[in-house]
Amino acid sequence: MSRPRIVIVGAGFAGYRTARTLSRMTRGRAHITLLNPTDYFLYLPLLPQVAAGVLEPRRVTVSLSDTLPDVRLVLGEADRIDLDGQTLHYTGPEGDGGTLAYDRLVLAAGSVNKLLPIPGVAEHAHGFRGLPEALYLRDHVTRQVELAAAADDPGSCAARCTFVVVGAGYTGTEVAAHGQMFTDAQVRKHPLRQGMRPRWMLLDVAPRVLPEMDEKLSTTADRVLRQRGVDVRMGTSVKEATPDGVVLTDGEFVETRTLVWCVGVRPDPLVESLGLPMEKGRLLVDPHLQVPGRPELFACGDVAAVPDLDKPGSYTPMTAQHAWRHGKVAAENVAASLGLGGTRKPYRHRDLGFVVDLGGAKAAANPLGVPLSGVPAGAVTRGYHLAAMPGNRVRVAADWLLDAVLPRQAVQLGLVRSWSVPLDTSSPELARVPGGPERRQEEGARSGPGAAIAADTHGGGTGAGSSGGRAGEEPAKGQPGSGAAQAQPGSGTAQRRSEEELAKGRPAAEPARNWPTDEPAKGPVGGRSAKGRPGGESAKGRSGGEPAGNQPGGEPAKNQPGGESAKGQSGGEPARNQPGGEPARNQPGGEPAKGQPGGEPARNQPGPTPQPPADQPPPGPGTAPGPVKRSDAPDDSAKGDS
Repeated sequence: MSRPRIVIVGAGFAGYRTARTLSRMTRGRAHITLLNPTDYFLYLPLLPQVAAGVLEPRRVTVSLSDTLPDVRLVLGEADRIDLDGQTLHYTGPEGDGGTLAYDRLVLAAGSVNKLLPIPGVAEHAHGFRGLPEALYLRDHVTRQVELAAAADDPGSCAARCTFVVVGAGYTGTEVAAHGQMFTDAQVRKHPLRQGMRPRWMLLDVAPRVLPEMDEKLSTTADRVLRQRGVDVRMGTSVKEATPDGVVLTDGEFVETRTLVWCVGVRPDPLVESLGLPMEKGRLLVDPHLQVPGRPELFACGDVAAVPDLDKPGSYTPMTAQHAWRHGKVAAENVAASLGLGGTRKPYRHRDLGFVVDLGGAKAAANPLGVPLSGVPAGAVTRGYHLAAMPGNRVRVAADWLLDAVLPRQAVQLGLVRSWSVPLDTSSPELARVPGGPERRQEEGARSGPGAAIAADTHGGGTGAGSSGGRAGEEPAKGQPGSGAAQAQPGSGTAQRRSEEELAKGRPAAEPARNWPTDEPAKGPVGGRSAKGRPGGESAKGRSGGEPAGNQPGGEPAKNQPGGESAKGQSGGEPARNQPGGEPARNQPGGEPAKGQPGGEPARNQPGPTPQPPADQPPPGPGTAPGPVKRSDAPDDSAKGDS
């Protein structure tokens, strides 16, 4: 008898716990496959400490292969689920498609950044849901402080040293608290020329910090933030974002180069494509985490609306604590449905309290309902994180110890650029990279500011309209394949998207100011692309000038169809190296031809600069330095980011 096939989508708190519990329960009696874009589980609560330089990035990641030895890991993102055929279509990290058949499917795809219809946010803000975003923020903050220290203009210095965090929930509060400590430590070692101090602002429309938590926790966190120098403004948010700053809802304009978006999350839009009953973007399930009418389908974590049996009529909130416990119950119920042990159990959870790490020895915690602050809260908070982490406990504890006795290394590695971590993406765990696979999507689905804003402003969750495609990266205007999106295997039929959606948050013709440096070079790398190149102007033979006469977008060459006939051709003057004409300049007795060895290079021909291989696009804004192919280009969202 063949073993049953179990497929789990997502390796967040819910998916990882489901896979680990199922592996222990089934003991090889089932094929367990885990589909995830990365090969690690990310411990999100410690991500602010990565951005502040307390922990190294690998400390908050746990290898899936090492900790789930009996689970098959498939790298990729789910595109489409055929419920009747019990198959799942996915796209791998290199653009190749694949299909997984299943007898039981567990959806634990997690959540993505939540957007609001605020002008400029999608272009100029960055989220905080994945490791690439944390690495980008650490480099960006370090760079801004260093540039501010070297700036002669007090206004520029103040703008670079102002950091705005929107959202005073769990994540935003920790980012602001750790960020203020991080920048203050930098300035103590290297004071700013104008004697200024870095300024962190925490904004939220809620009446208090941590509005979803106990009021005592909120009061403690607010007090610590204000004592540390954070400008806490409740009842205030962003009205508009620009490259030079933000307009607040009270009318004030704040000059800044940093906008961190922590207003909340929305369920991964994958579940919308199923056409099943939803609750504010989450898939409705019964107390056993099973989708009604679909005995083979389970859902848990942020994508599932799980009834709260202790509060009839409500659903469990989208927190890591609930997702972790969802995973265990889902695994037990999947195993029971296959006759592999155990009995079905409904999900019940008693609140064990929350902990908020505010940096240093400061924290706010209420374990088992007992409110704590100061050093005791800090000890409880870090003890809880060590106990909850499925790995790397010794390494994390060692980093904490070293941070307590040694100064932090404030260096920018430049590994993640602004355009690599757009705010509106369905894959915050992945950074956009040069040469990455171009993947299309359906209208209103996985990515694009227009789609996400519509999703977040209708029904409190994701909007109407299903998607068969995972968030892709459509080509910029003028790129091959632009216009109507092209379908990829397993993604369904792609449709044309509006120009506004294509323009926002997409790689554009003009390079980001921080790719590869603050100001684009006027030469081949980082300069303006050619008019004959997709999306820009060409140099006379190089980038940055008029199009060559024989290049697309320029006048036809005189010896090309549609142009004047070449001298020596029918209807024209005889060529200089033909009988009756002057000798050719590169022939014996003549001057060397311009563009031939020994002569002046032709005006519209490449100069002596070495050319890339034939299978690589020419240098320009869409090509990274070095022999790396690139299919997308930096977008305008990086303007203002140095």
